[in-house]
Formats: sequence, C-alpha cells, structure tokens
Amino acid sequence: MHPGRTSGKGPSTHIQIDQQPPRLLIVHIALPSWADICANLCEALQNFFSLACSLMGPSRMSLFSLYMVQDQHECILPFVQVKGNFARLQACISELRMLQREGCFRSQGTSLRLAVEDGLQQFKQYSRHVTTSEALAYTSLEITILTSQPGKEVVRQLEEGLKDTDLVRVRRLQVVEITKGILEHTASASPAEDLSNDESSIPGTDIDLQTVDNDIVSMEIFFKAWLHNSGTDQEQIHLLLSSQCFSNISRARDNPMCLKCDLQERLLSPSLLPGTADGSLRMDDPKGDFSTLYQMASQSSASHYKLQVIKALKSSGLCESLTYGLPFILRPTSCWQLDWDELETNQQHFHALCHSLLKREWLLLAKGEPLSPGHSQRIPASTFYVIMPSRSLTLLVKAVATRELMLPSTFPLLSEDPCDDSLKTVESILDSLELEPTYNPLQVQSHLYSHLSSNYAKPRGRLHPHWESKAPRKTGQLQTNRARATVAPLPVTPVPGRASKTPAPAAGKTSSDTFFLPSEWKEDASGP
Repeated sequence: MHPGRTSGKGPSTHIQIDQQPPRLLIVHIALPSWADICANLCEALQNFFSLACSLMGPSRMSLFSLYMVQDQHECILPFVQVKGNFARLQACISELRMLQREGCFRSQGTSLRLAVEDGLQQFKQYSRHVTTSEALAYTSLEITILTSQPGKEVVRQLEEGLKDTDLVRVRRLQVVEITKGILEHTASASPAEDLSNDESSIPGTDIDLQTVDNDIVSMEIFFKAWLHNSGTDQEQIHLLLSSQCFSNISRARDNPMCLKCDLQERLLSPSLLPGTADGSLRMDDPKGDFSTLYQMASQSSASHYKLQVIKALKSSGLCESLTYGLPFILRPTSCWQLDWDELETNQQHFHALCHSLLKREWLLLAKGEPLSPGHSQRIPASTFYVIMPSRSLTLLVKAVATRELMLPSTFPLLSEDPCDDSLKTVESILDSLELEPTYNPLQVQSHLYSHLSSNYAKPRGRLHPHWESKAPRKTGQLQTNRARATVAPLPVTPVPGRASKTPAPAAGKTSSDTFFLPSEWKEDASGP
C-alpha cells in the first residue's frame, strides 16, 4: 500500500487516500458473557458502518466479511464492498443481535481456527476473480477476532491451531479481548510480553493482543481506526530543521536534520457527510475537504512531501483566527523499509523536538514545498503551516494565513470599564453555567449516527422483514435468507457425543473450486 499519488502528466486535484486492507471480523461468542456484550457491540458496529458507508470521496475501506463462532463457525457475510452496502451490513448486525444469549453450548477448540482458515480461503477465491487493478488492492488480509474469553489463552489456541496453515496472505492477525472493567494495560495494543516468543509458531505472522472496554464508545473508537491511512511502505512527510547542532546525525546533503513522519487525520471533515452543517461545501472532487497539507502530500511529485521549518514562534503569539482547515497529526514514521537503527534514531529526535518545544513554549512556522508546475511558466505558490507540540508523541499541524489571504478587519479595542449593570447581569448568567475543565468530544452527541442510518431506511423489498418479530435463533440453527458464500465452507468437526441434526449440503458442488463471482451473489429472502 503506497501513499496516495495522482496519475497523469501534470498535477491533479484528485486526492487518493490509501485504502485499508480487506478485513475479516470474527465474533467469538461465549455464554453467558455474550448477553453483556451483544447490545454494545452491535450498536458500535451499526454506528461505525453508518459513518463508513456515508463518507464521500475515495473509499477508505474495501472488502469486509463477518463470521461468528459458537459451537461451530459460520459465515454471516461473505466479502463485500463496504461502500454502498449499508443495508447488507445492517442486516448482518441484526442477525448478531438475534443470537442466543442464554443457556450453554459445548465450545469446540477448532472452531476459531476453522473460521480463520475458511475466511482466508474465501478471500483468496475472491481475489482470483477480480480485475487486475482491483487485485493489487487485495494482496493481503487483516483478521480481527473479538472475544470475551481471556485473550492470552485465545492467542495460544490460535498459535497452536494455525502453526501448519499458510498465512502469507495475512497482513495482521489480531485478538481483541472485550473486558468489563477499566483497561489495566496501557500498552495493550502491542503483543503481550509474556506470550510465546517462538517465532516459528506462526511463520511470518505475529498475533497482536489488544483489550477494549465493553462500552459503545470504546468499541466505536476501535472500529474507527479502520478508517485511518495505515500504509507503511514509505514515510509521507519529511520535516526539515536547519540547525548546526544536529549536523553530525544527518544523512541529508542540504539539511542538517530530517525527521521522517507519517501523516494522520485528527478528525473527519463534516463536508464529507450528507446533511451536515458543512454539507453545502461538499464537491464531487473532495479537493478541499482534507485541508491543504493532505492535498499537497498526496499530489507531491516526489516520494515525500517536505516541510521546511523557517522560524520559531512564541505559543502565545499566534491568533487562532489565522489558522484554517482541518488539523493534521505528524508522528514518527513506522515505514518498514527503514532499518531499525534509523527508525529508533528518528523517534528519539522526534521525541526530543516535542519535549523541547513544550519546555520553551514554542511553535514552529514551516513552509511546504510548492507543487511542481511541470512545463508551465507559472510560479508555484507555497503554503505555510504552524506546528504545535503536544503531551503525546505527536505534532499538530495547521495551515496558517499569508498576506495574500488576509482581509481588512478593524475592530474597536475592548474597554476596561464596562457598564456596571450590564456586567452584573452577564456575570450572573455566566455563574449559572456549568464549568468543565476541558472539552471532551466523546461526551457530546450530534445524533449524526441516527441521521446517517435514516438515509438508508428506505424500503428495500423483502430484505428480512420478519427479523424483528423472530425469537432468538438457537445455536447451530443456520439462516437461509442471507447472501451465499463465495466458496464451499470448510468441513465442521462434529461435536463429540452428539449426532448432527443439520442436513449436510448437497454434494454436487462442495469443491472449493466452486465459486460465485461477486456480481453473481444473490440475496435469497424468500427462504428455502
């Protein structure tokens, strides 16, 4: 996955955002904890997909598939494109809501392994039957397993079960343990230190372990990470600092210090969503929706976009009215093509820069490299940015106004002695307001999810009209009114001591070579 570039002979206004890789989500259901998790998980999935399916501009998610595992594995949704498929995604989430929440069933140790292998087989079959251009985006798969079971035990189970499985096409295999209490491990996004260190247990693939709180907001945040640009093939921004004291560690010819950074969005632009306050600003070409930094970095003719620091500013010397556009975050690059020593040195210098700016209470003023005008005789315009430190290992970047953009503004100075009667009235009103020490956006709801979901609430024929009145289906009872899988499922190991009551599929086309093209998937809402 390469950072977004444009094609053609000259600079283009089209912005290409790196797509996330295809994703397989496996929901590992265990009783009785499923009763506590089900509502929060389904609400978080519904909210996330209402957002992901509504975003204008380049698609941020490509393929998605959903499996569930109880006493056996089951494909609820074969691989589909996320954009334009909210109705199908919503139907699958509704089916998750109807799963058994009480009672007990005998869990099989092989069910998770079979779900991973079956999902990987589905992905390989899908990628063989797409166009060459699409196949380039479907080279690897990310698999996420959500479970309420102890995460370390699930990881060990997968390590043992998958040690003989070919996982070359798996970019990442992640186990997410849903916990009831407050997260105890702040570094839980990394594999647990005391897990097996046997590198040969899963050749070429590490299993990540992460914990997520059992609440809607925490799960939403986890899923929204899927919208981030996660490409690590090369760094995106070179931050150039001119200082002789760093000349001994520089590898660049003309600049004493070069910090290699990745670019990350801080928030989604409202103009990318229908019916929002900024919806009137939306254009078919989302040229202005990502502020100038994302646009310039995407259009840069070189492999990296350069920001040249030209001076420092006192943090108290910047008027907020002079910044514009969406803020972006710079962080030390995680490009896999750099050697470990260079990555570590780069991160140490980045950390030192953040620390020094905070200590001095400084900001940095940087000049972005102008886009190459090609054969045109026009002089390229430059864009300027302010770089702000934070308490985390990141720098906040915002575009700042230049002389050409300024409009005249003459405002009277604030007098020191306002009218006494007015002052008392206003202070009385202010004293009645609830005072918060900080603004927490996670506590402020705009009902955007409900608005976006309602856009898809139009009647769509007989798409599962009877679900709401159905009783929760029992374990092992398969639904027939769902999209057909693209390949024959892997054989399910029968539960010891119990005869199978589910009729076996017809033997005529059970070979894994049997494949339905994506365009031939069907919705069978009328039942068998």
